[in-house]
Amino acid sequence: MEPAATASTADEGEIVTTQTEADVTAQRPSHHGRLESHLRARRDEGRKLLVPYITAGYPADDWTVLVEGLATAGADAIEIGIPFSDPVMDGPTIQESSTLALEDGITPESAFARLGEAPALPVPLVAMTYYNICYRMGHRRFANALNNAGICAAILPDLPLEELAPWSRAADAADIETVLLAAPTAPDDRLPSIIGQSRGFVYGVGLVGITGERQELAASATEMARRLKEVTDMPVLVGVGVSNPEQAAEVVQVADGVIVGSAVIRKILDSGSIEPAIEFVASLRAALDGH
Repeated sequence: MEPAATASTADEGEIVTTQTEADVTAQRPSHHGRLESHLRARRDEGRKLLVPYITAGYPADDWTVLVEGLATAGADAIEIGIPFSDPVMDGPTIQESSTLALEDGITPESAFARLGEAPALPVPLVAMTYYNICYRMGHRRFANALNNAGICAAILPDLPLEELAPWSRAADAADIETVLLAAPTAPDDRLPSIIGQSRGFVYGVGLVGITGERQELAASATEMARRLKEVTDMPVLVGVGVSNPEQAAEVVQVADGVIVGSAVIRKILDSGSIEPAIEFVASLRAALDGH
């Protein structure tokens, strides 16, 4: 999507430019941030990684309690979606939860404030949202807001790699790791550029399409993991289309871990309670541990 160019969108003194080839192919830093260090340590212990997704503001009263519950249930990190009115990567399940959260009045600022007031967690938090929110707030302000909320990484799926530099500079300065996505359609010669700019982990997209539950795991999920594992030692997690414990266990035959979103949200939508979602994440943990 093309963000509207208005005077209020840019940080003062910042010029938004397209990345050069040197920017795109820059080497990863020698040190790892909190998220990547945490995931590497758990992976090196032989653990398969689990990152469930929840929507900030849904359910309105219990979503921060849900975050705590998922950490207790065995999550290695938690992805928190910041609702946006045009979620181009998200399917109907996450769209429904985002709409409900927006109707209840959630904003990026109120989501960050709630997280900042919540008890400290033993696992890292990763924000997932769309670039329009970051652009409107300004890169430095958005990165600092994440940091102040206790979030250590961000996923902006509609920000192209070639236009990443202004955000990634602000993110790096605020100790926010930018997780990049690698789609099944990405050619092999593009993967090193994605990996070179990704922080925390590299997000292998399991299929071509939007998020949502599937009856069967797409063959592209394990193939994407294989392609990434061949060219990087950073944690490789696969998301989009991983819907149940059996599929999760299948993915981690190749990948380091899984991201599960729609299936978690579906448990809450169907029951009106966060408990089934917490129990579901515990079942995912058991399946990965039994692998």
